[in-house]
Amino acid sequence: MAYNFYAYLNRMKYIKRWSLMHSIVNENIMEHSEQVAQIAHALAMISNKIFGGEVNADRCVTLAVFHECSEVITGDLPTPIKYYNNEIKVAYKDLEAVANDKLLSMLPDEFRMDYESIIAPDESTIEYKLSKAADKISAYVKCLEELKSGNKEFQKAEKSIKKELENSSLPEVKYFMDNFIPGFKKTLDELD
Repeated sequence: MAYNFYAYLNRMKYIKRWSLMHSIVNENIMEHSEQVAQIAHALAMISNKIFGGEVNADRCVTLAVFHECSEVITGDLPTPIKYYNNEIKVAYKDLEAVANDKLLSMLPDEFRMDYESIIAPDESTIEYKLSKAADKISAYVKCLEELKSGNKEFQKAEKSIKKELENSSLPEVKYFMDNFIPGFKKTLDELD
C-alpha cells in the first residue's frame, strides 16, 4: 500500500503565508516552519542553559516542524479571520482537527500514535508552549523584515505581535527578544 502523508507535507511549500497582506518577500509554511523550529530550539536552549529548565529541545523542534502541517489541507487562514470571534475560532479548530485526522489516515497504523502526539500535541507541556512562542516570534521577525524593506503594510501587525511577546509569561521569550531580535533589525553589513 502507498501512503501519501509525506507527499502531502511536501506541498507545504505551496501554501503562502500572510495572504491578505502585500509582502515584499513571499513566505510559505515550509519556510516558516523551518524558522519556527530554529527559534523553538533556541527557546529550549535558553530555558535549559539560562533558566535551569529541563526542556526537551528535540521535542520543541519536532512540534515546530509539524505545527502548520494541517494547512496543506485547510490553507493558511489569516489570524485576524481565524480569531475574529469565538464561533469562527471554534469552527477553525474543528476544521484543523478534521485535517489532522485526514493526514494521520495517510500513515501506516504503526506510525499514527506517534504522529498524533506531534500533530495534535498536549498543549499543557512546556515544549508546546515554547514552540507556540517561537511561532509568534517568527511572525514578529517577518514583520521586522517587511518594515525594514519599507513595507508599511506590516506596521500594525508588528505593534500587535510585539505587545503579545512583551506580555508573555515565558522568561525565554523575553531573553530571546532582548538578546537576539536586535540582530534581525540590522543590514547584512551591520551584522559583522
